[in-house]
Amino acid sequence: MQRFTQGFYGYVVAMAVCLVGVGVFLFVTPQSRTERIPRVDYSFDVANLRRDAPFPVWTPEPVPANWIPNSSRVTNQKGVVTWRLGFATAKRKHAMLVQSDEKPAAGFASRMANVNQAVGSVQIAGETWEQRYRKDKNQRSLVRLLPGSTVVVTGTAEWDELTALAGSLKQQPQATATPSATATATPAPSATN
Repeated sequence: MQRFTQGFYGYVVAMAVCLVGVGVFLFVTPQSRTERIPRVDYSFDVANLRRDAPFPVWTPEPVPANWIPNSSRVTNQKGVVTWRLGFATAKRKHAMLVQSDEKPAAGFASRMANVNQAVGSVQIAGETWEQRYRKDKNQRSLVRLLPGSTVVVTGTAEWDELTALAGSLKQQPQATATPSATATATPAPSATN
């Protein structure tokens, strides 16, 4: 019995016991085989942008079928407002909508697309979008320069998915300021006899 607990045989027996233990643990532990993509609610960012952004805000309405919004981030650095809204597409590729009033607009678009050369243009919902492609990153981008802002739809998604996102964009109306709660009410006229 001693020869099975020392030396090489002891090592083999100890490894076999450990592997059996790990196998039993994996067998009895429930495992999820479903994909888990975090979902974010970006409605608060849209409401804040409608109120505070110095440019018209564009949002997907509706979000393309089976797409999951998984990131939303608004930054305001030195007076430059930028919104990034990311999606896992129906084909589980990445697509992102980016809007900003950064100047120069062409420089911002090139930075978001990771390339400064257009490969063509496409008409989407009656508007012309510039197409850009960076092969080594497998990144496709649609760029639209607007008065006062730049809109970029970019990612590893195929052109048809990026086109669907760009085609779903609707301009949101600016939020109106709410009346001040400290406004004084006009007193009711008094009755005279």
